[in-house]
Amino acid sequence: MNLSYFVAKKVALSGQKSFSRLIIRIAILAVALSITVMIIATALIRGFKNEISSKIFGFWGHIHIMDTSLSHSMEAVPIDQDQTFYPTLDTLRKVTYLDNPSILGYRIEDQLVEKETYGGVKHIQVFANIPGIIKTREQMEGIFLKGIGKDFMWDNMDEYFVRGERMVFGDTISRDIIISEQTSNRLFLDLGDKLVIYFIINEQQVAKRFSVKGVYKTGLEEYDQRFAIVDIRLIQDLLNWNENEVGGFEVFLDDIRDIEPINEHIYMEEVPNDLFSQTIRDKFPSIFEWLGLQDINEVVILMLMLIVSIINMITALLILILERTNMIGILRALGATNWDIQKIFLYYAGYIVCLGLLFGNIAGLLLCFLQKHFEIISLSEKDYYLSVAPIEIDWWSILFLNIGTLVVTLVFLIIPSYLVTRISPVKAIRFK
Repeated sequence: MNLSYFVAKKVALSGQKSFSRLIIRIAILAVALSITVMIIATALIRGFKNEISSKIFGFWGHIHIMDTSLSHSMEAVPIDQDQTFYPTLDTLRKVTYLDNPSILGYRIEDQLVEKETYGGVKHIQVFANIPGIIKTREQMEGIFLKGIGKDFMWDNMDEYFVRGERMVFGDTISRDIIISEQTSNRLFLDLGDKLVIYFIINEQQVAKRFSVKGVYKTGLEEYDQRFAIVDIRLIQDLLNWNENEVGGFEVFLDDIRDIEPINEHIYMEEVPNDLFSQTIRDKFPSIFEWLGLQDINEVVILMLMLIVSIINMITALLILILERTNMIGILRALGATNWDIQKIFLYYAGYIVCLGLLFGNIAGLLLCFLQKHFEIISLSEKDYYLSVAPIEIDWWSILFLNIGTLVVTLVFLIIPSYLVTRISPVKAIRFK
């Protein structure tokens, strides 16, 4: 029989009747509160990043293939639609590549191993952009028109429709336009309304009339206020392009984690020398840099909560040791080693931490469930790009948080447990 575990179990059961029960309850509450905040913070930040990323990728795709003269520019430079990779690129499945191995998220820089992507290319479609100025009877403002074709993947766009319907591509050029809800509100436009957009083509002003076919809202203000969707053939006609000339190609992937290796594969193996591929993260870096800062916030929150848990457990352990001074003296007099006695209190501390983790997980997961299904906490969409606080639970992360909290806390408790070595058996037995 494990003597230390047996004694710890008896102490834990009898401890509820001692004067230290309040301290123990406070320690359990502190651990529970810490793990609750950790779970909520992790689920909230993960959901926040994934929701915003999916909006951007859903509107723009994951990778753009364009003319080499373009990088961050929104200008329209024609490229030939007849490419060896179009439209067959969507048959590209898993890609093997070389990368640094990683252990617990840390990359080993001096080694390379062969890896495989999680998926491949889901879809590829053409697009073209052109700037213009919308003019109504009362208002006027600048706009970027994004031209789309028959290959446009509407599945990503459907979830952002506020009202209206998809564009229909017939034999003639469509004059329908899909505008954002912001544009609709600012210019007092609604379904079926007419508007005129002016373009500067070869230093000449050209006007085109459109009819509002639909209204969308992604929640990304800087995009919603700038972009509208039209028939790509209209842009081709305005710029005097032929029907095989487009502004570029948007590539959608099965898994966002593959964006870098598949982009490198496309650039090295698929596109000709006069074209280049670029990830949306590289094309619009500011918003992704902002999302990257959330990782720092997550680390800070987790560290603070872990410190709170450790400090409270150290305090509780010291009080438990002082309370059991008489027991420590008797055990040492009977031949128990210092480490055997230390293990008694470490087992007891582990019991307290596990109780805290149990209650904390219940509370954290319950609050996440309530937010996910009832959307209790709302946000300013103008500031956060989302109307409600998003929740995405990753069970592996929760498991890691629980194991990490338990292990780290117990490791830090080893040092204060050495207090038992300072207790004299003779004085301890006489201690009342």
